[in-house]
Amino acid sequence: MINKELESTLARLLAIGVPAVSLFILTDSVSDPVNLTKFLILGAVGAGTLAVVITKAANDIWKNHKAWCILIALFVTFSVISSVKSASPFVQNLYGVYGRNTGLLTYIFLAAIAMGASSLRSRSSLDRLFLGLIATGVVNVAYCAWVIAFGDFISWYNPYKNILGLFGNPNFIGAFLGIWISSTIGYMLTRRLPLYQWLTLVVIMLIALFEVYKSHAVQGVVVTAAGLVVVAFYLIRNYTKGIWATATYTLAISILGALSILGALQKGPLASIIYKESVSLRGVYWNAGIKTGSDNPFFGAGMDAYGDWYRQSRSEYGATVLPGPSTVTNSAHNVVLDIFSYGGYPLLISYLGILILGAATIISNLKRTRSYDPLFVGLSVAWVGYQLQSIISINQIGLAVWGWVLTGALISYERILKKGELPTLESKSKAGGTKSKQPQTNVFSAPLIAGVGVVAGLIIATPPISSDMSWTSAVKSRSAASVENALVPSYLNPSSSERYLIAVRTFESSKLFNLAHKYALVGVRFNPENFGAWLELYSISSSTEAEKEEALRNMRRLDPFNAEIPAK
Repeated sequence: MINKELESTLARLLAIGVPAVSLFILTDSVSDPVNLTKFLILGAVGAGTLAVVITKAANDIWKNHKAWCILIALFVTFSVISSVKSASPFVQNLYGVYGRNTGLLTYIFLAAIAMGASSLRSRSSLDRLFLGLIATGVVNVAYCAWVIAFGDFISWYNPYKNILGLFGNPNFIGAFLGIWISSTIGYMLTRRLPLYQWLTLVVIMLIALFEVYKSHAVQGVVVTAAGLVVVAFYLIRNYTKGIWATATYTLAISILGALSILGALQKGPLASIIYKESVSLRGVYWNAGIKTGSDNPFFGAGMDAYGDWYRQSRSEYGATVLPGPSTVTNSAHNVVLDIFSYGGYPLLISYLGILILGAATIISNLKRTRSYDPLFVGLSVAWVGYQLQSIISINQIGLAVWGWVLTGALISYERILKKGELPTLESKSKAGGTKSKQPQTNVFSAPLIAGVGVVAGLIIATPPISSDMSWTSAVKSRSAASVENALVPSYLNPSSSERYLIAVRTFESSKLFNLAHKYALVGVRFNPENFGAWLELYSISSSTEAEKEEALRNMRRLDPFNAEIPAK
């Protein structure tokens, strides 16, 4: 049984920390203002939560959620095995590739946050967590509104020319706003609020809907519509009796959904309205993810290693027609397929088990009652929205953290619903008229343990951003010596294929041919599975004929359908 102090600590840590992951960015001093910074905060929140769960709540979670604990343990175990067995560098598996940072540590932190959420034992804690989601949305709506009205005050590169939110990408902000709009409406409906609060909510929602439109992200529209459909389903169940109304509504929506899916696949009456070329692109990316996982069925290619395998896994059509030989990606644009490519069938099955457990809690509640519970509706609509966007999008940290914490929150909700809010140790003492004796092991309070965990998480998650800061500073200095110093690997400066590629190009264009050759060789030794590393070795002027021949052999191995690779 967890006590009041522990409950309060976990609730505060998640309600503040998870929004911070989504909101925090850093510009100017780093080349990646989004993913590195979110990974840093995720490390702090994840490690802080893990420290509290392991020392204070592990027995309680295991006692009440054995299947959940086993699935999380299997997922983390298979992630570690995949990282160790990967042909890609372990440091890349650990921190993830540049621009994604969805490696082993990220998934350990996400799993820890989900475990922490599942240990919450009161509705007020879950309400606090959902209010954190609402606050995250309000900040993004306000920021996007400012950008639309006055221009962007954040100095970052925006090739999309659309609103980015604090996620750095119009697709991500569109998807998040879709999740936020629908789940917030679900959470607020049936509540007795003053008229001015309802008017404020309506105005904010209209602004958010306009921002979804301005993001030009189809997934934003899809997620918003799907979420509102689910909210309507809960309302119909609440205000009708029997099964006819809900069955008719469900059938109508299912038919419309099926036609929409067919339309996205260029079939059916909605094809001309819904289909976009990006759907075909995703088909190529999905097929490459399936092939990568199938070719590595037991251990996968490694955490965040999809990009190293994309060229050799893509179809001949993908390499020659659409998107063509030069267009590559480091994500399957489908979270489930990313997971499959990372760890093969074991990791895929454990991840699907986690998703099924989350879905089962929703189904269980639907069977239990027809009444409209705003908290449950908000949590479940947000969870469904995240899972929907994860089918067609990249696993961005600022979004992924909500998918994992909501899964844990739904498991916690089901526990609360079955047994009611659990009495704390303090309340038991009062009821019995005696003081509870604190065991010796409680000399370290939950807030202290959380604080230590947060600091440890920052230390663990600092290397990628520290390395990027050093690299950005070195590039700005235009000094060859500084660039070389920034390439020396250390704990706070983990190696990166992306950095080696940039260094080789920079030295070659500056006519520092010996340095270009030196780091081209370092790059292929660091990651022989990186096509770009071999391409640079082949392209630079100082490579020997033997090195060029070796580079060509590896380029053909890694990209067998690429007709642009020279014959000699």
